[in-house]
Amino acid sequence: MTRSSPAPEPLTPNSDSRFDRQLARILEHATAIFYEKGYEGASMRDLSRLSGLSLAGLYYYFDSKERLLYLIQRHLFLSVMDLVRERLKDESDPEQRIRIFIRNHLEYFLAKPEAMKVLSHEDDVLKEELGTEISSLKRQYYRCCADLVEALKAAKGLRFNSRIAALSLFGMMNWIHTWYNPRVDGDAQAVAGEIADVFLRGIYSTETPG
Repeated sequence: MTRSSPAPEPLTPNSDSRFDRQLARILEHATAIFYEKGYEGASMRDLSRLSGLSLAGLYYYFDSKERLLYLIQRHLFLSVMDLVRERLKDESDPEQRIRIFIRNHLEYFLAKPEAMKVLSHEDDVLKEELGTEISSLKRQYYRCCADLVEALKAAKGLRFNSRIAALSLFGMMNWIHTWYNPRVDGDAQAVAGEIADVFLRGIYSTETPG
C-alpha cells in the first residue's frame, strides 16, 4: 500500500456485533441494487425499500452512496486477498501457486456474480481518499498475481512480459460473469482449471531451449 493511502480500518466496530450483522446485510442489498441499476441509477430510496430500513436508519451506517460503494469494494478485495494468502502459505511450487490464485479468484467471485459485475462496471467511480484506498488494494491484489507469474518465469527460464501476462490473466477472469453458465461450463474449479491450462500453455511456449 502506498504511504499516501490510509491504512484500512476494520469494516465494522465489532465483527460479532449486531451493527456488523446489519451492515453486512445492507451491503448485500446494496450490491444487488448496484448490480440491477448501476451506481448512477441507484438511489438510497431504492436501498431503503429493498432492505426494509428507513433512510435515517441507512445513514446511521454510512453517510453517502459513495461510502457504501467503497465499503462493498473494500470488503471484497480484503476478503479475496485473505483467502488467497491462506491458500498459498503451504504451497511452494510456482505453477501450483498460480493455479491456486486462479481457482481462488474464480471460486470467490463466481459465488458472488452480482459483486463481480459491480467491481467490473463501477471501477472508476470512487474519487479522492476513498478511491485512493481502493486503488491501493487493487494494486496489492495485482502485485500478488504479478509476483506469482514472475516467480514461475524465473523458475522455468521463460521469456515474456510479466505485466502483460498478469493483466491478460485478469482479463480472462474478470469478465467471466458475462458468459459463465454452470450447466455448460462446469463449476468454478473446472473453469479455473481450464483457464489455468490455457494461460500456462501460453507462457510456457516462451521457454528458452536447453
